[in-house]
This record gives sequence, C-alpha cells and structure tokens, in this order.
Amino acid sequence: MNEGQPFIDWEWIVRNLGDIGQRTLDHVVLTLLAVTIGFVISFGLALAIRGQPRLTGPILAVSGVLYSIPSLALFSLLIPLTGIQSILTAEIALVSYTILILVRNILAGFGAIPPEVVESAEGMGYSSWQRLWRVELPIALPVIIAGVRIATVTTVGLVTVTALIGINSLGSLIVNVGLARFFLTATLVGSVGAVALAVAADLGFVFLQRRLTPWARERAMGT
Repeated sequence: MNEGQPFIDWEWIVRNLGDIGQRTLDHVVLTLLAVTIGFVISFGLALAIRGQPRLTGPILAVSGVLYSIPSLALFSLLIPLTGIQSILTAEIALVSYTILILVRNILAGFGAIPPEVVESAEGMGYSSWQRLWRVELPIALPVIIAGVRIATVTTVGLVTVTALIGINSLGSLIVNVGLARFFLTATLVGSVGAVALAVAADLGFVFLQRRLTPWARERAMGT
C-alpha cells in the first residue's frame, strides 16, 4: 500500500462500479461454463463406469492426475496449444479440475441406491434408460447436487487464477490492479467478491437441493 493511501479507497470503488460489475459477471460466466461442461463430461464417464466397471481405475486415475496438476503448470502446458488470453485455455483447465469431484459424487450417488429398488424397477418392466431417469437418478440426486456444489465453489476460487493468462474476472482486479499497482483496495474488492460469489453459490445449492429433493430432508429428520 502506498504511503498516504487509505486502507480502502471508497471513491475508487464508486468510480469503478461498472468495471467491478463486469468482472463479476465474467467470473460467474466462466464458472458456470466450466461446471456445466465438467458435469456433462463427468456424467458420461460415470455412466461408462457403470456399464464397464473395469474403467473405474483408469478414469479416476486420469482425473486424479489432472486435479493434482498446479493451475500455473497446467496453463503453461496448454498455452502453446490453445494460446494465451484464451477462454479455451482457461476452460480446459477449469473443467479438468471439476471432473474428479463430479465423477466420484455421481458414482457415490448411484452406489447408494438400494438393490431392491433396482430390482423393483426391473420387475415393473422399466428399460435400463427408464430405470436410470425415473428411479435411480432421483434417488442419487442429493449426492450428485452435493458434488456439483463442491465443484462450483472450488471453481469460483480457481477462476481468479485465470487472470494470470489475461482472462477478465475478479482475479483481474487482484492481479492487474491490486498487485501490479500495489493498490490494496482492488485486491480486497477482488478477493471479497470471489468469496461472496463462493458463499452465494454454496447457499444457492443448499436451497436447490432442498427444493429438488424434499424427501431426502424428511427422511433425514425422521432418522
């Protein structure tokens, strides 16, 4: 922080509300895109594992390796292929970090389905797809939503790092303004904004889970 500079420069915040709002919107869009794509890929991988259980080890191993790669290292590997200041570069990295979380939770959700429920559905003449969509998926939904919740909150934090490759987000306020100019206010605005988004996403998924799976809450209260 520069000498004589206030701890929080409220005038700067007011002057830059439009830019802060745009960076917040960019942050939300990057997060939603990554989690949506990650969920589609993960759901497909989970279904593949259900059909071929021997795929469990390889898929979880690859997704685990992707999850363990530091974000800066992954960016450096992707930039020669997909370019710097590229949404594609950012999204490939962000999506790769969601897959392990989502695949594990989707499998856990399906694994918690009582065998007798599956047998009853088969006895009623349901095809495999009908059983999946009408019986198994609703039962697995609470655990699946919990996985999406964790992946979303994690991604909100990771999106800030994309500022290092020139992608606009709340991280841009931290990296391009706060750190580059030693301007604490911008760093605080970017950091607090990212935390607020993570908290809002977490609370939003709690509400969504309660709305979509009221039977799960009633069962938990009954026990």
